[in-house]
Amino acid sequence: MNHFDFSHDHFTLFGLPRAYRLDMATMETAFRALQTQYHPDKAASLTDADKRMALQAATRVNEAFQTLKSPLARARYLLLLAGVDTQEETNTAMPVDFLMQQMEWREAIADARAASDVDSLEALGRELRGVGRAMETDLGLLLDEQSAHAQAATVVRKLKFMEKLEQEVGDAIERLLD
Repeated sequence: MNHFDFSHDHFTLFGLPRAYRLDMATMETAFRALQTQYHPDKAASLTDADKRMALQAATRVNEAFQTLKSPLARARYLLLLAGVDTQEETNTAMPVDFLMQQMEWREAIADARAASDVDSLEALGRELRGVGRAMETDLGLLLDEQSAHAQAATVVRKLKFMEKLEQEVGDAIERLLD
């Protein structure tokens, strides 16, 4: 079993540039190769210490992949590497227009749920995904081109709100379809 370097960041692990915009196909190929290389089954004949090392390496590869695969987690990780705390748990300050839009979306979710209107919920889900994708595009500019970390941290907090709203819509649809 090859030596696994635990000091590498997730990007280095997969041979990728440290950037928000990634070639997902390249990342998946690198992930599959590492997953095969460090699969615990390959360590079956090794010493207990080497088995543990193989398991730790496989776990690290999986965690790195999950982090880089998710746009929100990837942005959060890039900011962490840059020494920026996104303050998602402590800083809930948002621009007023964003907060107003949040309230409108929450009201629309509540109204559609009360009316058992799956079509409206699905349309709202599409709208939220579109806004989320626009925020992901903004993150690419802020992180890869402008190094605007404070602004990117604000967009990360907004995107976290958007994911929660999308989850609420999905949950409401699921309850109505049950």
